[in-house]
Amino acid sequence: MTDNNLLDFASLQAIITTEDVKIHGCELHGVLTGLICAGYSFENSDYLSMLNDVFNNGEALTSKLRMTVKLMFGQVWQSLLDDNYSFNLLLPDDDDSLVERGHALGAWVQGFNLGFGLQQSKSAKLSEDVKEVLTDFAEIANLSDEIEEDETTEQAYFEIAEYVRISALLCFTELGTPPESKEKSDTIH
Repeated sequence: MTDNNLLDFASLQAIITTEDVKIHGCELHGVLTGLICAGYSFENSDYLSMLNDVFNNGEALTSKLRMTVKLMFGQVWQSLLDDNYSFNLLLPDDDDSLVERGHALGAWVQGFNLGFGLQQSKSAKLSEDVKEVLTDFAEIANLSDEIEEDETTEQAYFEIAEYVRISALLCFTELGTPPESKEKSDTIH
């Protein structure tokens, strides 16, 4: 984990690997982000059982992984609600190969679409912008693994990753349900 206690990709993937669960860390982050961006309520807590069903054949996640997922869930909420747009995709570092980062970005958008689909009902009215995002994400998830390690591809990767980040924020802005404030204005002036 980083100094400010934010979970990073390497730490998450290490936990997943030691807990012997077949999840890609980027996909897990994408699923949580997709759920939240599609309107999942902060007060709701059945996301853990959803993840058990989707990633662990209905079996409960290990205690350590469950704690990590809860931490990540809170961090995703916090970053999406931040007025400074601090939300970022949980992806491998720039030091990792472009092939690995491209695969991870594909896993992230695949996870996002899965989480979004788990939350959205078929009758939900989506704006044209959100429909376009979901279509684009499906195409990004299917990008070729045959990626050249050159500057042009590196630039394209960064542009696509930024598009995905901004698009997730757009979905949250349109469909997200921010937590209700527990503080009511009871002060008499």
